[in-house]
Amino acid sequence: MATIKLVSYEDELKKNPELKKSDVEALREWCEKQPHLPKISDSMLALFLHSNYYRLEPTKACIEVYYTTRSHVPEFFNDRDIINNKELKRASQLTTCQILEKSTQEGYTIIYIQIIDSDPAQFLHNDAFKLLNMVIDLWLYMKGTCDGHVIVINMSNISFGHVSRLSPMGFKKFFYYLQEGLPVRLQGVHFINTFPIIDIILNMMKPFMKKQLMDMLRMHITNETLKKFIPLDVLPNEAGGKAGPILELHDRQMKKLIDYTAWFKEEETNSRVNEAFRPGKEKTAEDLFGVEGSFKKLEID
Repeated sequence: MATIKLVSYEDELKKNPELKKSDVEALREWCEKQPHLPKISDSMLALFLHSNYYRLEPTKACIEVYYTTRSHVPEFFNDRDIINNKELKRASQLTTCQILEKSTQEGYTIIYIQIIDSDPAQFLHNDAFKLLNMVIDLWLYMKGTCDGHVIVINMSNISFGHVSRLSPMGFKKFFYYLQEGLPVRLQGVHFINTFPIIDIILNMMKPFMKKQLMDMLRMHITNETLKKFIPLDVLPNEAGGKAGPILELHDRQMKKLIDYTAWFKEEETNSRVNEAFRPGKEKTAEDLFGVEGSFKKLEID
């Protein structure tokens, strides 16, 4: 297995003139008073600070949500082994989640998502979310801070059958983590090759999205409107770009996840909260998301 090369704290100080050692030390002191939190490296504290524009209180809240969510949403953050987890392996054959090599004009990193097997019979979106979080986790640990991220979701292979397999509770958990805990500066979410079915999906998502995220959403029927935001050349060939065949790019990304299987296992062991040590009342998944039974699977006649 590959040895992960993490971005160093010194690298982050060089990249980010606004990053102050005094702020990192203040966060370190705060963390020491939170015995339920795992040990957090200085480079991770820098990542949290950067994603929250160096505001200490929002950074503390982000750290709390990041580690607590990862501890209480096992369907997204546990058993992240593509080789031995059959469901995750299947998800990796149905969906591609990848960080594109080139960025936007503003220097934003592009997270590209697309279903590559159009048959909805085997699709489970919790496994797709797990795969997406793995891709983002590994990128953040290896690259650290960047000016921003944009998400591009290619709708070309999504059908009515996929929509019927979506889970409102899955959306609730994902958007809570995305908006409150993921340490990135999200700058935009673009749906490309859209068609009317997107309205059903958006209606499922909207109850869990804040206005700030809603304002980032852009729908593109063709690439004519997309190219105002994303250089088309950076996209996979099948999406109208020149980055290469999507399956080649996908295989390269999946190989990287497999190479770092041991790192994912270590992360699961060492980067979770210990509720027994939490000051005050222990938290549960129900405290965060309510009773799952109240969210029924979407039924479509």
